Amino acid sequence: MKLFTCTNCNHPVYFENTFCIHCNASLGFNVETMQPLALTVENNGLFSVTRRKKKQLYRYCSNYQYGVCNWLVAADDATGFCKACSLNRTIPDLSNPEYLNRWQAVEIAKHRLVYQLLRMKLPVISKQQDEQTGLVFDFKANESSNVSERVLTGHDNGVITLNIEEADDIEREMARKQMDEVYRTLLGHFRHEIGHYYWDRLIDNTPNLEACRKVFGDDSLDYAQALQKHYNEGAPANWNESYISMYATTHPWEDWAETWAHYLHIIDTLETAYSFGLSVNPLVPDPQKMQAEIKKDPYAIKDFEAIFHTWIPLTFAMNSLNRSMGLKDIYPFVISEAVKNKMKFIHEVVVLHAKAVA
Repeated sequence: MKLFTCTNCNHPVYFENTFCIHCNASLGFNVETMQPLALTVENNGLFSVTRRKKKQLYRYCSNYQYGVCNWLVAADDATGFCKACSLNRTIPDLSNPEYLNRWQAVEIAKHRLVYQLLRMKLPVISKQQDEQTGLVFDFKANESSNVSERVLTGHDNGVITLNIEEADDIEREMARKQMDEVYRTLLGHFRHEIGHYYWDRLIDNTPNLEACRKVFGDDSLDYAQALQKHYNEGAPANWNESYISMYATTHPWEDWAETWAHYLHIIDTLETAYSFGLSVNPLVPDPQKMQAEIKKDPYAIKDFEAIFHTWIPLTFAMNSLNRSMGLKDIYPFVISEAVKNKMKFIHEVVVLHAKAVA
């Protein structure tokens, strides 16, 4: 995520801010400019953009009332929902305060996901616009204590279902330990599941399919059988030589989704580092191998090698800072040459798509 500033006073603000703590201006995120804008109150719940000569009226997304969205929609927008919230098909029962709190956490992660997808120039289309190729989210809670009736997080033909239990830190940590994972976050869930969606959009039934199979393997293998084998036998020995996680060994679809999620982790984190002008110049006898000058927006870099060679020093520095605070590594993964090549393939697919729609 890039560093934003208030367009009224230039004070730094966060992506989720609804007002500037310095000048107290109301803020709303605008998809057209991809930044929060300072707002001037007009009549009937409408706003105009402060300091803009040409007056254009906006209102907050309808979900602003629940404290889950600060995005703007045009005053005459018939739906009342922003680009991100228009993707929702199912939300939790808001009469339950606990569910509302969880939904708020879910939406923070989802809005950050949508921001990144738009920056990558990927198609973000609701099933209301295109039932066949569109995307929707179902955010659900378990309605029964019966394990067999639990809501399962996953993707199916453009429908991403998320069990809002994942928004509870304790429940998510318990699940992480049960699944023997080193990393589990809401944003990570979104990035993994959206990876499945974009496999359908960017790989399946496209000229990219055969090239993808050479990198990730034969996706025509029976998925249900592969999943059952994984749960029965676990990951193969030396899995980390070719895969980013144990779950990635399950099936080429899961390998793609896991690698896709990490690719999004890398690009988003590097954008943040770039926005803050970070560089890594360690005080060691041979610093060259661990130096990184992050001088370019990663979304504008076409060569994945350039991205990768800044990522490794940055993660070493971030992990070291976390350890200084007594915390676990922020990025507890080792990227092998094989995994790097998988990420490179994903990057090339994304860059080619962005070029095609430009």
